[in-house]
Amino acid sequence: MFAIVRTGGKQYRVAAGDKIVVEKLAGEAGDKVTLGDVLLAGENGDLKDVSKLTVAAEIVAQAKGEKVIVFKKRRRHNYRRKNGHRQNHTILKIVSIGA
Repeated sequence: MFAIVRTGGKQYRVAAGDKIVVEKLAGEAGDKVTLGDVLLAGENGDLKDVSKLTVAAEIVAQAKGEKVIVFKKRRRHNYRRKNGHRQNHTILKIVSIGA
C-alpha cells in the first residue's frame, strides 16, 4: 500500500518501510510521529478513502543538509556578500499506513 502525504509544504509518496527526508519536525530519534495530511492512498491500482487515514512514522535522526552558498555581487560597485545556509532535516522511517 502506498500513500501521498504532505508535510513541510512538500508532498511525498511513501510505503511501509520507506525512509524519507523531510523538513525539520519536533522530536528526538526514536520518537513516533503521525502524518495526518494524507492526500491519496491506494493499493494495486485501487484508491482508498483518505478521510480517516494516517501514516505512522518513526524519527531516525535529526540532520543538516548540504551547505548552500549565497553570493551576491554588483559589478563596478565593490559590493560582495557571501553567506552560507544549512537546512535542518528530519529522517523518517515509515512504520505503517492505516487508520
